[in-house]
Amino acid sequence: MSLFRRCLVGLGLSLSLSGVLAQSAPPRALPVQLGPRPFFLVDDMADGPLKQRLQQCADRSSFVPSSFSIGHRGAPRQFPEHTRESYTAAARMGAGVLECDVTFTRDKALVCRHAQNDLHTTTNILLTPLAAQCTQPFVPAVLDSDGRVLQPARAECRTSDITLAEFKTLRGKMDAFNPAARTPAQYVNGTAPWRTDLYAGPSSGTLMTHAESIRLFQQLGVKMTPELKSASVPMPFDGFSQQAYAQKLIDEYKQAGVLPEQVYPQSFDIGDVLYWVQREPAFGRQAVYLDGANKAADLPNLATLKRYRDQGIRIWAPPLFGLLATENGQIVPSQAAKDAQAADLQLITWTLERSGILADGNNGWYFQTFDSAVRREGDMLQMLHVLAKDVGVIGVFSDWPATTTFYANCMGLR
Repeated sequence: MSLFRRCLVGLGLSLSLSGVLAQSAPPRALPVQLGPRPFFLVDDMADGPLKQRLQQCADRSSFVPSSFSIGHRGAPRQFPEHTRESYTAAARMGAGVLECDVTFTRDKALVCRHAQNDLHTTTNILLTPLAAQCTQPFVPAVLDSDGRVLQPARAECRTSDITLAEFKTLRGKMDAFNPAARTPAQYVNGTAPWRTDLYAGPSSGTLMTHAESIRLFQQLGVKMTPELKSASVPMPFDGFSQQAYAQKLIDEYKQAGVLPEQVYPQSFDIGDVLYWVQREPAFGRQAVYLDGANKAADLPNLATLKRYRDQGIRIWAPPLFGLLATENGQIVPSQAAKDAQAADLQLITWTLERSGILADGNNGWYFQTFDSAVRREGDMLQMLHVLAKDVGVIGVFSDWPATTTFYANCMGLR
């Protein structure tokens, strides 16, 4: 018996107390394992000073977690989003902040899902008896004689259609569907070719409540960024108001003993953000206002950004295209980024590693203002460099956080 244990016995204390003390020890972050992707991206970069610097960094023997690296829904480039497995993978890749998108079930329990009405594309619900409870049960596609889709298959299954107990019986899968499906089994198979179903088997895809995500994140030693999702049902829902919803999110952190500085609550609804700023100022100091602009013309001007700051909002988070532009064929900060700096706002952006193969061109919505300057996979690191050094973002959401972790380590961003 150790001296410590003999002292406990001598003091008349139960040996089980040592177990309690061990459990209360500060969590330790998982050892960072980046895998080959960041190094592949470095090798693919155009020659230049940034590539040389990152190549030197690639020889490091170890890397550490960074809050610059935010796990967007975990690591959903390969793992079913908002699952225990996805979160753990992101933490292993050094994500210093993990995201639980928060919605609620029929019995008003908070759970991690990207949207209240996405169970038909992110879980196996259509292959279970719970499919009968969906807002819109599966309807097969209508095809012509050549197999072309005349009317796509459809379904809509909401967390508010089922109870928490029923939610916990489901398994997460890669977010996708097959519009040409004639059966539910065909519908759930639509994963993009640049992703994988390798980690979406029947023994994985563990769905989580918001409270469970908090406990897991505490164990993983990471910060937390819950996003309060807009409800698909009219609010109030069975007496559950929007303010009660926003308050319940914060209350679950309080109940878990999480310090406010460890939490970045976020919402696309400015009303939610201002509620936290005004009613929960300790948590509201790090509240993130997510910008839902669909194109550059929708972004706020300098006066609006200053108004956000005057209202107490400190962090503004537009999509990638909101902070980047092109000039002489190079990626540069956008006017909105410059305006946000002038308004004294901190910046976060979303979402890296979500657009497939960059060298193919036509990289879609996230790249709409700077796609002409993206020619190869390695340009992703050039994009990160502009965001970090010229725009000054404090964090980047990524579907594969190893990339952002690698860059943060190389540049000394903690």
